[in-house]
Amino acid sequence: MPNFLRLIIGFAFLGAAVALMVFSFWGWGILLVFLSILVFVTFFYNEHMLIAQWHLRKDNMEKAGQSLARIKNFEKELYRPQYGYYSLLIGLIESRKSPMKSEKHFKQALSFGLQMSHNIALAKLSLAGIAIGKRNKREAQMYLTEAKKADKNKLLADQIKQIKDQMGMMDKQQQVRYTR
Repeated sequence: MPNFLRLIIGFAFLGAAVALMVFSFWGWGILLVFLSILVFVTFFYNEHMLIAQWHLRKDNMEKAGQSLARIKNFEKELYRPQYGYYSLLIGLIESRKSPMKSEKHFKQALSFGLQMSHNIALAKLSLAGIAIGKRNKREAQMYLTEAKKADKNKLLADQIKQIKDQMGMMDKQQQVRYTR
């Protein structure tokens, strides 16, 4: 459902609630106020994205992908700041199937903009992992330092340490190749 239609429905519910309260139907008026609040909340937080996040937490990638597939045209259905989160969720789902193909989604999420610093850190950390998979140590190091800066609350400290360990293993593998 396009976002402008959600706003129209929300304001219609709010107007009907005020009219019902004026005519002393308080119960129905309060119910419509809550419904209008629910419609306004879905303007800022798309229900399909919320369901996809819930399935991601439950580690059910198939249902999360199905939920995101219900968004046909994200530019019409989502609020502008949600574009980055949409791309981030698609990238997270895609990274389980084929990590190298998910790179464009993470870069797209960063270009659209993410508002929370830990989400920026997650995208950059994923890009660092992809760069390690491509054997591009310089790019991986750049993304890793950016992820460390963005992770202010140390939510991804363990994952950052794992990526650093992988980079160390990459150095050891190259040294073994050169000694043979």
